[in-house]
Amino acid sequence: MTGFSGDPVLPGFRPDPSICRVGSDYYLVTSSFEWFPGLPVFHSRDLVNWRRIGSALDRASRLDLAGIPPSRGLFAPTIRHHDGLFHLVCTLMDGPGHFVVTATDPAGPWSQPQWLDGEGFDPSLFFDDGPDRSEVRAWFTAARVVDENAGRTEIWMREYLPLERRLTGPEYVLWSGSRPGARWSEAPHLYRIDGTYLLLTAEGGTDVDHSVVAARADHVTGPYEGAPGNPVLPPARGPVTCTGHADLVQTPSGDWWAVLLGVRPGSGIGRETFLSRITWDDGWPAFSPVRHTGPRRPLHDAFATLSADWNTLGTPPAPFWTTGDGLRLRLRPERLGERTTPSLLARPQEQPDCDVSTELRFAPAAPGEEAGLAVVLDDDTHLLLLRTTEGLSLRHGPQVLVRVPVSQGPVRLGVRIRGFHHTFSHAAPGGAWQDLPAIEASFLAPLFTSVQLGLYATSNGRPSTRHAHFTWFHITYPSGQEPPGHRGR
Repeated sequence: MTGFSGDPVLPGFRPDPSICRVGSDYYLVTSSFEWFPGLPVFHSRDLVNWRRIGSALDRASRLDLAGIPPSRGLFAPTIRHHDGLFHLVCTLMDGPGHFVVTATDPAGPWSQPQWLDGEGFDPSLFFDDGPDRSEVRAWFTAARVVDENAGRTEIWMREYLPLERRLTGPEYVLWSGSRPGARWSEAPHLYRIDGTYLLLTAEGGTDVDHSVVAARADHVTGPYEGAPGNPVLPPARGPVTCTGHADLVQTPSGDWWAVLLGVRPGSGIGRETFLSRITWDDGWPAFSPVRHTGPRRPLHDAFATLSADWNTLGTPPAPFWTTGDGLRLRLRPERLGERTTPSLLARPQEQPDCDVSTELRFAPAAPGEEAGLAVVLDDDTHLLLLRTTEGLSLRHGPQVLVRVPVSQGPVRLGVRIRGFHHTFSHAAPGGAWQDLPAIEASFLAPLFTSVQLGLYATSNGRPSTRHAHFTWFHITYPSGQEPPGHRGR
């Protein structure tokens, strides 16, 4: 296989996918790191078209991301179903560690997290009905670091008691890589296929050397023997790179597929979810890319309600927004660049090229009151076009790039994104757009997370009772069409 091409089945910030099937329904969950709500859950009937149905951690009482630094937080979940119950395991990095939540309906509500023993990250669950199907045992696996500098890790396993939601019994080390010196063996998933236990892992790190490795054993505790052709999915060298972190699922008709992460280079989108068809070569999985063109659906959000695709940076202590007549963001002392939750609502950038715009009705009444359009990779790395007491201010983090005077009254703010080339602009309602100097924003290149596009307001450390009013938020694509009746960019 020469590599992946085409579009992801879940575009934008959708890394580390895990999948399970119940009847004819497929359910998928991805990492969310420091963004809230945590662990988005999706549903599909055909593995290509997915709809978000909720989040596993959507209440502040279930997830505290206070003080979580960029690219930490919720790492690599796994979703499994057994005996009428969904089990989802994940790791809160820089927090208590591994946990499990359960639900009878993957749309929620999910249980309060139950914390589990053990080191590491990338946890997974495997429900094993055994050779004679007389007894079901469940197993918890995860990766842990042995030598950080060398990137040496190992995959360990303990028994999981589903009713008690805890680990028990001895620990087994299953795997440490496909060859001596292998780096970052992680993302373990176990399966039982035709009486043989298959261990699938990622290797090489989540950058361009990312790959998928397979091993198998006659007993769940091992010993595991690697595939002769490892990696079974080598590092990709094509229009899609960084492919790895795969999870398998079998269709009702017996076919096998995998979801995995990949990256379309050249923009701030980062890691997305792709689909691969699985065939078998002497009992080993062979990955074939699914090439398709996903639809570029324009978005026009007038904020009748707040859809599930909007995220906050960290867990909000209380809602700082209202909807119904557009979106009103409360000006709060918190601001981007601090380890806090500012008045920011954002959604993932889904395509390398897009046009984003909004209409802002806001007149700052005091120094430090600001609101506007945000392109955010993380708390430390972002571009902002804000209305201030001095007009418009275009910023890279705290650095002011351009100041522009504007008239009183509503103002439209926009950004034209072409890969890492960003051109911000402004206009009076009904007037012509005026471009600001273009920015080559390669500093928005992501590692674990992704660029999010959104709306932001702050009073910069001072108390305030005021709001910024955004009447709509709009995204179009160069080859797309705008929603009927709307005049965007």
